[in-house]
Amino acid sequence: MVEIKTDAALDAMRVAGRVVADALAAARAAAAPGVRVRELDEAARTVLSEAGATSPFLGYRPSFAPTPFPAVICASVNDAIVHGIPNDTRLRDGDVVGIDCGALVDGWAGDAAVTFAVGTPRPEDQHLLDTTRQALEAGIAAAVTGARMGDIAHAIGSVGRAAGYGILDGFGGHGIGRRMHEDPPVPNEGRPGRGFPLRHGLVLAIEPMFLAGGGDTYVTDPDGWTLRTKDGSRAAHFEHTVAITEDGPRILTLP
Repeated sequence: MVEIKTDAALDAMRVAGRVVADALAAARAAAAPGVRVRELDEAARTVLSEAGATSPFLGYRPSFAPTPFPAVICASVNDAIVHGIPNDTRLRDGDVVGIDCGALVDGWAGDAAVTFAVGTPRPEDQHLLDTTRQALEAGIAAAVTGARMGDIAHAIGSVGRAAGYGILDGFGGHGIGRRMHEDPPVPNEGRPGRGFPLRHGLVLAIEPMFLAGGGDTYVTDPDGWTLRTKDGSRAAHFEHTVAITEDGPRILTLP
């Protein structure tokens, strides 16, 4: 069932969204050559704790997962696309790191992700990051009243395919509100003018996930969580929680 939020609920979700933005900023600031990936999770945990927020990631166990997720962020490095578990691996100059984070504040959720290079990026990696960010911006621009879900999906997919990138098969965005994952699903590729109608009060987590090698398939690590590109190429993931409003898209996970 799709829940349409009141304006008061959107304001409450904005509070959670700011916490997510702050946690992502802290994790990114902690990333440097020689730093353990686990330390990025520790930085985000501190932000959540100080804000009085809880994590919808920590302990989350969907049907595909063999174990509950053990962290407050997903940290996906290089060929890891999404759902990477923070560990003791030390970051190196030029690594590409995707951080996904959520927060729950007063019963409302926020969810966002950013991908960045540690130290000096390779030119091809910077192009991947820039293109994936542009796809997110295109998807958000299409998230207007009177449009349909296919308009968002088409906007995202068109950017990725034009650049020759793959689009993670079977994964996309989602509705969000009282829970991190709600209906409706938000595909990253589709036909314009088709799908669920967009109306004031609908809140979506829009999140393109592009694969540099051009393929759409992935492999799953033995941990049952981490999804990696099948060809070993690098990947990028950007996400915002966005409310559809009569005044245009409202990004709830900005700082």
